[in-house]
Amino acid sequence: MSLNRREFLQMLAAASAAGFQLNNAYAADSTAVTKAPSNPYELAPFGNVSLMHYTDCHAQLNPIYFREPSINLGIGDMKNVPPHKVGQHYLEHYGIAPGTMDAHAFTYLDFVEASRKYGKVGGFAHLKTLVDMVRAQRPGSLLLDGGDTWQGSWTSLKTNAQDMVDAQLELGVDVMTSHWEMTFGADRATEIIENDFDGKIDFVAQNIITTDFEDLVFDPYVIKEINGVPVAIIGQAFPYTPIANPRHFTPDWSFGIRDDSMQEVVDEARDEGAQAVILLSHNGMDVDLKLASRVTGIDAIMGGHTHDGVYQPVIVENAGGKTLVTNAGSNGKFLGVLDLEVKGGKVTDYRYKLLPVFSNLLAADKGMTELIQKVRAPYQKELAEELAVCDEALYRRGNFNGTFDQLICNALMEELDAPIAFSPGFRWGTSVLPGQPITFEHVADQTAITYGTVTRNMLTGESIKGILEDVADNLFNPDPYYQQGGDMVRVGGLEFSFDPLGKMGGRISDLELNGKPLEAAKEYPVAGWASVQENVPENKDIWDVVASNLRDKKTIGKIELNTPKLKGVKGNMGIGS
Repeated sequence: MSLNRREFLQMLAAASAAGFQLNNAYAADSTAVTKAPSNPYELAPFGNVSLMHYTDCHAQLNPIYFREPSINLGIGDMKNVPPHKVGQHYLEHYGIAPGTMDAHAFTYLDFVEASRKYGKVGGFAHLKTLVDMVRAQRPGSLLLDGGDTWQGSWTSLKTNAQDMVDAQLELGVDVMTSHWEMTFGADRATEIIENDFDGKIDFVAQNIITTDFEDLVFDPYVIKEINGVPVAIIGQAFPYTPIANPRHFTPDWSFGIRDDSMQEVVDEARDEGAQAVILLSHNGMDVDLKLASRVTGIDAIMGGHTHDGVYQPVIVENAGGKTLVTNAGSNGKFLGVLDLEVKGGKVTDYRYKLLPVFSNLLAADKGMTELIQKVRAPYQKELAEELAVCDEALYRRGNFNGTFDQLICNALMEELDAPIAFSPGFRWGTSVLPGQPITFEHVADQTAITYGTVTRNMLTGESIKGILEDVADNLFNPDPYYQQGGDMVRVGGLEFSFDPLGKMGGRISDLELNGKPLEAAKEYPVAGWASVQENVPENKDIWDVVASNLRDKKTIGKIELNTPKLKGVKGNMGIGS
């Protein structure tokens, strides 16, 4: 069943009225109630400072399908608290009714049926319409871009990110920070920031410094006046950029969390007269929660990197007061709107709404549509090539594996003649419904990076276990400051058990290949891609390998997910039922 525009609007309004919840972080005895409007995109006015925020769009200019994770484990202090609740646990935590549009937007539940009913999400032409609508409701509001904007599509890769830069300018972005942007190289990033942005968009990053004299590479913050209120926007680029991505792209820059310098920057902004301080962060949600407990003077963290669509802010207490921590999902699927009431030189109250961008409801902006059509035109034929059809939904997001990741692993093993395959635990990548043709664009959405060369290496069983253990610690270290985000490396051919509560070096066990224990000293062929090493031997690119494999198959039945046997996760609400 599909809905016409009128029916769609009526259902969305009903869902929003049921799900629009207001919180008050600064005045616990507040009794203010704001009536939910009939159209949820018409937000009731509040306060005198408004900020819009999107993040991790990963170069998706057109509307897409995107499945939220069914596994997002939290451990230690992060167990069973946002963002580590999925599915029904998520709905119950926020009081969202099952079967509503909010339930579809924020969880994986009934993904295929709900996707066919409600349609695609995101798309910059539709996002532009929503941004303009919010701006009309809230004059003077700022639009913040949390990074991971220039990477994730074929057109971004082929235009050296120019398509996304032009789209940002057309969208009206005011301030941004970064992560995957840096995989185009320091020179290209600097060129865009100095020439294309040229004062139109402020790029901020307090944690990017030179490796020699530790000088700041970019402005750490900018102060913008909103309705007469000075508001500081501090930038925090992804701290582990030179580790998670190739170091040689930014050889002269150092990153890191740097919460000591963060405190200095916050204090400096306050001394300059900022009455509200916002951190535009690409740390990831768990890191932001810890940072909020250690650094004082930040009113709100508008975060990204871990792709968590968090319905309402988490309120973190620290020595100086309280900090709101938000995370606005990914793929252009959401727009966060934060309204602040600033009185007497400080924030006294707030309202927040994370708006799903339903492309069936929001009309496409004409100017943005024309821009998108223009940049895609040279590549449209290859993007539209239909490679195969699958009987089930293809998706990536989730701690351990996804069906599209499994297709990639299977292609690597078959095309490179290897019994084992590794594919990175990237969280970006669109979804495909059962029976929907898998196009080359869908493959590029999973693989389009500046270092997509495939590899085939001989590794000992001991080395294989070591790689898995290292990645596991990056994901499940009990200290968020040692987590690098992303999901567990996807594995093809290899069976194993996984204990997220284990200590470093002790999370992986029961390694088997074809029913036989993996031998520590024996060498095995392992196929992979996206090596962060410099001077990787010349080989095919991953998108060509996967596309060729799908062309040969044409039809794909049920996909057997190669996921580890989990230990120690009983009662963890980061696992869907």
